[in-house]
Amino acid sequence: MNAQPLSVLIVDDEQPARERLRRLVEELPGWAVAADCANGVEALPLVGKLRPAVALLDIRMPGMTGIELARHLGTFEQPPAIVFTTAYDEYALQAFESQAVGYLLKPVRRERLEEALRHASRLSAPQLRGLATPEQPLATRQHVAVRARDELRLIPVKDIRYFRADQKYVTVRHGQGEDLIDESLRQLEDEFAHDFVRIHRSLLVAVAHVAALERTPDGGYELKLRGEVEPLPVSRRNVADLRKRLAGR
Repeated sequence: MNAQPLSVLIVDDEQPARERLRRLVEELPGWAVAADCANGVEALPLVGKLRPAVALLDIRMPGMTGIELARHLGTFEQPPAIVFTTAYDEYALQAFESQAVGYLLKPVRRERLEEALRHASRLSAPQLRGLATPEQPLATRQHVAVRARDELRLIPVKDIRYFRADQKYVTVRHGQGEDLIDESLRQLEDEFAHDFVRIHRSLLVAVAHVAALERTPDGGYELKLRGEVEPLPVSRRNVADLRKRLAGR
């Protein structure tokens, strides 16, 4: 009895590139294309449904880069192995090689594709963070992923009002309500420092959603956000930095 072919998901915003990869994969014995799609938002539910063995991800895609998509895929219980497709130059590819991350240079050759699929591996968060260099910084995520049973739901970062730390989880407050994520407030602060500001040891707030900073009757401070009824406490040690960030909006 022949073994079941291993499945591949192709994600690339350019249709000719998807068609070429599909044709090449289907020529390889032992491999089959599970599906192809044009962006990361389409890819996430397909991964949960089809559970491909390998995902071929274009790096430069609008809305969500291949690296951001790989970070989200890594949160699945059974994530696919990852191979990036890229037109990066040789110098930029040093980061991929140093992190033992599989990649294919465009235009993709059949022999190289077969080798990359055979050696594809699941990527860790440190590996993905290690792709950043001063010349090619790791792009800030445009979405935060929330696990809902066996699926991931994406929350646009621009819709997030604040992150609140509570023991081992972080609550994400956004326009549609709130969800829990398994990330540290420190890592979120480092990644989203351009758009969020720390107002308390347990609170990271989106500067764009701030309505007003006000004094409380006891001489403290609280922050009012657009769309939120309850104000948020501001610690005295964070007031000066908060004022500076609000003045620079």
